[in-house]
Amino acid sequence: MDNYVLELDGLVKDFDNKRAVNNVSLKLKRGEILGLLGPNGAGKTTTIRMTMNIIAPDSGTIKILGEHFSEKLKERIGYLPEERGLYRKMKVSETLRFFGELKGMKGDEIKARGSELLKKFDLEDYYDKKVEELSKGMAQKLQFITTIIHSPDLLILDEPFSGLDPVNIELVKDIILEKKKEGISIIFSTHLMAYAEKIVDDVVMINKGKKVIDGNLSGVKAQYGTKFVKVNYEGDSGFVRELDYVQSVKDYGNEMEIELNDIALKNKLLNDLVTKISVNGFQVTEPSLNNIFIRKVNEGEGK
Repeated sequence: MDNYVLELDGLVKDFDNKRAVNNVSLKLKRGEILGLLGPNGAGKTTTIRMTMNIIAPDSGTIKILGEHFSEKLKERIGYLPEERGLYRKMKVSETLRFFGELKGMKGDEIKARGSELLKKFDLEDYYDKKVEELSKGMAQKLQFITTIIHSPDLLILDEPFSGLDPVNIELVKDIILEKKKEGISIIFSTHLMAYAEKIVDDVVMINKGKKVIDGNLSGVKAQYGTKFVKVNYEGDSGFVRELDYVQSVKDYGNEMEIELNDIALKNKLLNDLVTKISVNGFQVTEPSLNNIFIRKVNEGEGK
């Protein structure tokens, strides 16, 4: 059996003489989560739309579950688009039936599976409500339900956390990991690195239409070494950027990710920190995916 559920090879797409996707290739292994990452406008959504045959590539090939795209394959794919779309005048029950039937499901199966998922997402009381009566977050959860209702073999999620509050982000994250345990392969596209870092196995990062990173998450991090220190603190940390042995600083207000010229200088850093700020945590660590992301984007901008 082919170990790859999705294979993109050399995809190219131009719009109005501007190259949106430039020779992008990737492979998604069976039962794994691949993070398709990059800033807004990088080409992630265009790549996904080509994968789903919504738009055709100018060149390159796409294989899904070992086959070229066909309408029948759609029944084995769950696709959550970046731009959500539900019929607002439909009831929730009608929405589930509509999307279930599109994926080849029968009435009793749709009702049983739909009821199970509505309960899991705390929407069971809205079964007979119209979509327009739902809050934005509820509608987002309903859209996610319609994406997984038919138990697909491949999930393609474009910004799945968009519009969700922290509680529901955790819920959706847990469902995604649950689907992985069931052996479902998942493309997870986002520009939110902190969430991607928690769940992906492999990473493909795109910037300005070009692939700039491709590999296993731990391997990608290892490429950037262990010259990083994470510091939880209180106080004014502005002086850290002026230390001559500090290469870079990502400061989030009460947490810093500091890159040193040499990790052997970590004790010197700690001594310098405690003289000026209150240090609540100090840990040698790998670079965060967010740090790598910002660095690769800045490299692309020539910064």
